[in-house]
Amino acid sequence: MHKNWPEVAASLSGPLRELRTGAPDIMKGFSMLAKAALEAKALDTKTKELIALAIAVTCRCDACITFHAEAAVRQGATREEVLEAMGMTVYLGGGPSVMYAAQALEAYDQYAAKAQAAA
Repeated sequence: MHKNWPEVAASLSGPLRELRTGAPDIMKGFSMLAKAALEAKALDTKTKELIALAIAVTCRCDACITFHAEAAVRQGATREEVLEAMGMTVYLGGGPSVMYAAQALEAYDQYAAKAQAAA
């Protein structure tokens, strides 16, 4: 295991809480933006989370990877769907995307195992 992705997410809860407290209007606006972006319309929410996970890989954002991998699991994304989305990141992002795509798959697997254990 490269990283414990649920621990990565947990380690961010305090700093994120501080940010929400210190910049409440900005964070409220960001929350509203996220809610609007994820609303199911022409694309369902699962597809949007797969897109977000692919963008997280392309941007090389570990925190984004953990949160969107977990959300993809919650939305019912399959491992095959994640692998296809990661294929797109490799196609567009080259070598660095290969390394982050592997981490995103690891994060997905950890959250899927956690969800299965809780079921």
